[in-house]
Amino acid sequence: MAKNWRNYMKSWITTKMELPADVMMDLPRITMIGQLHIYIENHRGLLTFTDKEVRLLLKQGQLLIKGEAFVIKTILPEEILLEGKISHVLYIDN
Repeated sequence: MAKNWRNYMKSWITTKMELPADVMMDLPRITMIGQLHIYIENHRGLLTFTDKEVRLLLKQGQLLIKGEAFVIKTILPEEILLEGKISHVLYIDN
């Protein structure tokens, strides 16, 4: 109950103060440039990396990115820039 109330209040404050939801609610920000680049901010860590699949841990769930010829161009504690041919981006809710 307290968790739901906290989420409701965060959502309400975000809406009323016109703040970015990714900042207030700890959500990932995903920016794609065509099928070539994907930039993800506010993730919790890299779970899996191959040239065909990347799996990132989020605060709530995971993000699965599938494609071909993946290369990590930049990786920081909460940011990652991935290059390759992206075919699927899937949010997995736990």
